[in-house]
Amino acid sequence: MANAKNILFIMFDQLRWDYLSCYGHPHLQTPNIDRIASMGVRFTNARIQSPLCGPSRMSTYTGRYVHSHGAAWNGYPLRVGEMTMGDHLRKLGMDAVLVGKTHMQADAEGMQRLGLEPDSIIGARQAECGFDAFERDDGLAFESNAGPNSPFVETHSAAKYNTYLKAKGYDGENPWHDYANSGLDDDGNVLSGWFLKYSDQPANIAEEDSETPYMTRRGIEFIEQAGDTPWLCHLSLIKPHWPYIVPAPYHDMYGPEHMLAPVRSDAEKQTDHPVLAGLLQWMVSRTFARDDVREKVLQAYMGLIKQIDDQMGVLFKFLEDTGRMEDTMIVLNSDHGDYMGDHWLGEKMFFHDTSVKVPLIIYDPSSKADATRGTTSDALVEMIDLAPTFYEVAGGDASDVDHILEGQSLVPILHGTGNPDREVSFCEYDFGHTPQAEAMKLAPNDARMFMVATRDWKLIHFEGGFRPILFDLANDPNELVDLGKSPDHAEHIEAMYAHLHAWALRNSQRVTVPTKRILLRRKNMEIGKVGILIGVNGPEDLPPGAVDQYIGRKAVDKRAPT
Repeated sequence: MANAKNILFIMFDQLRWDYLSCYGHPHLQTPNIDRIASMGVRFTNARIQSPLCGPSRMSTYTGRYVHSHGAAWNGYPLRVGEMTMGDHLRKLGMDAVLVGKTHMQADAEGMQRLGLEPDSIIGARQAECGFDAFERDDGLAFESNAGPNSPFVETHSAAKYNTYLKAKGYDGENPWHDYANSGLDDDGNVLSGWFLKYSDQPANIAEEDSETPYMTRRGIEFIEQAGDTPWLCHLSLIKPHWPYIVPAPYHDMYGPEHMLAPVRSDAEKQTDHPVLAGLLQWMVSRTFARDDVREKVLQAYMGLIKQIDDQMGVLFKFLEDTGRMEDTMIVLNSDHGDYMGDHWLGEKMFFHDTSVKVPLIIYDPSSKADATRGTTSDALVEMIDLAPTFYEVAGGDASDVDHILEGQSLVPILHGTGNPDREVSFCEYDFGHTPQAEAMKLAPNDARMFMVATRDWKLIHFEGGFRPILFDLANDPNELVDLGKSPDHAEHIEAMYAHLHAWALRNSQRVTVPTKRILLRRKNMEIGKVGILIGVNGPEDLPPGAVDQYIGRKAVDKRAPT
């Protein structure tokens, strides 16, 4: 076959690249994911476009940088009309179906302005990031006491999963919290998974009813009922994202002896950079800096990953048993990493590779990919590359969408015919929405930062007048030494800023006219071809026949008397 017929695009949430055995973890064995790596290409320099769920996913789904699509933080709507991989693939005859999380917020005001009803087909796709939702589950049925006007109103949070749990006998209004994401003490008290001190407890749920097996089964159910139309299924699992708690037997499979040592130095705690110093003061950072907390959380985090790998084994066996492994491209990635105490930080909202580098594994069943099976690629890859990759796999011509999609197809790497010519990767984070920006009294437009990275250097630029941070990746791969104020590295800083400025000046908003149409149009703009004559003194100045349509014509004399 020339290309895969279908695409199974599996995204994990908050999965670090270095917590898979195929990426070198010495104790956490993930044989099922490793097997896909042995059948395809494993990318070792893949980075996201924002270290936060929503904007990272919007970049992956649109194939565009955050700067282009504008959905810069969780809950920021993706503007109506912004095309996603679903929109691109559907016009090529491939369905695009969601099973799981997108973290997308619909542009309700834009839809209302354009008269798009939410319950119409086009309205539903606008509200679901261009996918047809088999099941949407953003995996956070949290309970707020901020009141009905809280900006954190969630509209797609585990509703169907909670219905499933209630039908299975898990009582209460929110079994997502009380059972799937909490433990239980001997007196029947719920030990909420929101509290990290309970991360070593087994979740109070049968393993087969927990989130990862449930959503994996839902993905299988979609594939079972899919017809002959080619499809992309986006199976988007919500783990190992917090709450960090996992059911038995996964809750106590790992101990401190299985955990990677934290990547950090005492000097990092003494940073004079106001933004980074502010991040170090976040409660999540101060908490994860404690070894006792980190060990409990990692115990659950590693168990969640092991459970994911086991479920991938179930899924891949189903594909084999049904013959789908022969015609389905499989793509595995993550929307960002997790600091887990590295660099004295928690969560993911900064630009160390701990957070912005992610696993990316692609298996292409096409015979054209035989030469690259089981190989690795160190090409600088971005998650915006997936949309153009899928477009090409679906039979599209990349030149039709090069004015919209800002990434580069990875098909040449998969088929061993070449590498993208990318020298620099970019990532953005808008923290104007956060308590840190409030504490620093920063205007929202000043609470923004940008990462630009080559193979050897990484620069972080801050709006608001703060100095940059610079890492020498070649000599300091763990990013422990900030060279941003070193006069000896001024030349490197200048070179990295040149990359950033060139990127900022790129043409990213001409999304209605493809490049090839511009090239054709300008050829037809030659004088005489379109009938518009500017600056032509007479027909003798043009090639013979160029303006014959204006020569030798007769008309009735309608001139006013002189």
